[in-house]
Amino acid sequence: MPSLPESITCLIAELGKWPGIGPRSAERLALYLVQSEPEAVRQLAKAIVSARDRIQSCSVCGALTERQPCAICEDTHRDRSLICVVERPVDIISIEKSGAYHGLYHVLGGKISPVNGVGPEDLRIAALEQRLASAPNAEIIIALGSDVDGDATSFYLARRLAPFKVKLSRLAHGLPVGSSLEFADELTLSQAIEGRRTMS
Repeated sequence: MPSLPESITCLIAELGKWPGIGPRSAERLALYLVQSEPEAVRQLAKAIVSARDRIQSCSVCGALTERQPCAICEDTHRDRSLICVVERPVDIISIEKSGAYHGLYHVLGGKISPVNGVGPEDLRIAALEQRLASAPNAEIIIALGSDVDGDATSFYLARRLAPFKVKLSRLAHGLPVGSSLEFADELTLSQAIEGRRTMS
């Protein structure tokens, strides 16, 4: 069986680094791309480079945006007394699709995980505290996954934010234990937001 040209092998290797793309999928994508019209491939490459160059983190909440601050932070119709704390920017997209939440967000940038060497100082907790200093009546909705690291991070946040005297709640029923927000459907997220419970 003849081997593939080196350029295709390199392309397969690069595509295989993407999340959710296994070896067979990477090979199919690579073969599709090298047999596509050159202009279509150039447009795809241009779109990838443009998105990577233009997308940045919102200086306020940490969401993905092209301008500062992001559209959600600038939206005067959103409930500014609610701040939903999420692990990653992609979690904002998932919650927005549910249509059940109309407040603001704060991206932590991860979860506390001693095994992986991630401590509180590695997350955007200090930035959240700065926001609370100017929003003393806010309710903080902790919307982290229900795995071990998510639980540990949630309880750490509850203790650390206690001096601010803000209402703390956490997403309730609807999210299976050990799940990620990214894979939850809109109805499940809607139920979890509406059924959030206060953290003591």
